[in-house]
Amino acid sequence: MRRVILAVTGTIAGLAALLSFKSHVPSAPVAATAGGSGGSGASSSSSPAPSSGGGQTEVVPGAFPQGSIAKNLPSGETAVDGKVASTAYGPVQIQLIKENSKIVKVAVLVQPTNTLHDVQIGEFAFPKLISETLAAQNGKIDAVSGATYTSAGYIQSLQSALDKRS
Repeated sequence: MRRVILAVTGTIAGLAALLSFKSHVPSAPVAATAGGSGGSGASSSSSPAPSSGGGQTEVVPGAFPQGSIAKNLPSGETAVDGKVASTAYGPVQIQLIKENSKIVKVAVLVQPTNTLHDVQIGEFAFPKLISETLAAQNGKIDAVSGATYTSAGYIQSLQSALDKRS
């Protein structure tokens, strides 16, 4: 009889502890996106994103370039926008800046932003994809594990931009 009471009490205490547990949800800064999606993101930054006819751009420390980076390009550099690639989680579009047929910069114009998880995946995947693009100088890059659909959309938009620049 004592074992039963002890087991029930232990189960109730464990269940109470489990139900009162609050998991830590990391607060991720959400940079504004630009482009045809019309979406805008909230930001943990104290300054709002500037609005302009070409879309919104906000610089978040450590983040990847978002929005058009084609403003006031030095001579010799040209911007090429990729086509919008539809993925299971939303559209992806990139922009290349090239100089003498070499990719010097890549920015994300449109990314999936339907949920916080979509934004977190983008913040994880896009810097890696951009780094690989700058190193490879072509569309033959590896997808990022855990961001398969986002990577496929990025690569599709990248290839369309590369096809335009030839």
